[in-house]
Amino acid sequence: MDYIPRAIEPLVEQVGSEYSVLLVTGPRQVGKSTLLKHLLMCEGREIEQVSLDDLTERQLATTDPAMFFQVHVPPVLIDEVQYAPNLFPYIKMMVDNGAPAGSFWLTGSQQFRLMELAGESLAGRVALIPLSSMTQGENERKPASPFTFDLAYWKEREKSIGAKPISALFEQMHRGAMPAVDAGRYTNLSVFYGSYLQTYIERDVRRLLGSVDALQFADFMRAAAARCSQMLNTASIAQDVGIRAEKAKAWLSVLEKSGIIFYLHPYSNNQLKRMVKAPKLYFHDCGLVACLTKWTSAATMGAGAMGGAFMENFVVSEIWKSYLNAGLEPPLYYYRDHDAKEIDLVIEADGALHPVEIKKTASPNLAMARSFSVLERSSIPRGQGAIICASEQVSALDADTLVIPAGLL
Repeated sequence: MDYIPRAIEPLVEQVGSEYSVLLVTGPRQVGKSTLLKHLLMCEGREIEQVSLDDLTERQLATTDPAMFFQVHVPPVLIDEVQYAPNLFPYIKMMVDNGAPAGSFWLTGSQQFRLMELAGESLAGRVALIPLSSMTQGENERKPASPFTFDLAYWKEREKSIGAKPISALFEQMHRGAMPAVDAGRYTNLSVFYGSYLQTYIERDVRRLLGSVDALQFADFMRAAAARCSQMLNTASIAQDVGIRAEKAKAWLSVLEKSGIIFYLHPYSNNQLKRMVKAPKLYFHDCGLVACLTKWTSAATMGAGAMGGAFMENFVVSEIWKSYLNAGLEPPLYYYRDHDAKEIDLVIEADGALHPVEIKKTASPNLAMARSFSVLERSSIPRGQGAIICASEQVSALDADTLVIPAGLL
């Protein structure tokens, strides 16, 4: 299987040369260890590599961390480091004693738990880098940068990538963005994502929650996936699954901690009143949503009742990843007030608020941007806006509203 270059590589190379400890977090199968092994190979560095999925190595790391580091002398790459939290105090001691940059290359699947462990033992000593599933640009081997409203950038990208019909967009959404799938290693999506879910629940969920009914948790994930791109209603999800709302809230926290879902919170300030407070729910990978909600083909998915939700989830996820890959916190929100005015995405960047509407249509019009004007009441200036849609050509509806094809993200 050919290696697929990742947009985050320059960031990893930079911090790997500056920090003693580099920790790449993210869900299973997104290519964390593959990324690090590739970069080490490109640098010509031969360092020891150990995976704590190996039960023998895990036992040693857990019961005798000092001996573990005598056996595996830094520099070392440790995969799935969340299985041995006892290693972190020993890593801290070695860093405090002068371990050079690039001594510890770590990966792990439980993002928030690892951030807690690293924060307790390695505050100020570790570079934390979240890695998600692949972007559209990575899949097409094209460089990318954080989302921009620069028309020249999109025109140049249009020349480089070319038009993409809506059918191709939904094929990509249905296939998902796991590296092994994008590289063609796995072609039976039902088997791949079914196995992925089983492994995720057995290894990650049960490690965070203890004993849990695997079938019930899978049903819970389906109920959450059916509500992607919607305002979070925990009680409704709980009712579908037959569990208490408190349990549903705890289970959603597990999905977030393990990099399966993320939230957009509503944008508000003192000038924008009567705002809703609930976040909107998104999945990092549309292929997983397609599997959970049982859409068997891209054509039926695109034409079905969830077509618009898939488009929104795909676009928001792509923009979210574009910031993560540059080492930036995604400055993304949404707007909705009690007067039913709504903006799918509000990006706060460069001292301005940029409104974005996401549509499945290939023929956008200015009526779709009518809610953008509510941002003019904010104390922060309104900036360039955009409609991201299934159009195959970059254009503009007026001086303040670009039309950006989703296929160019």
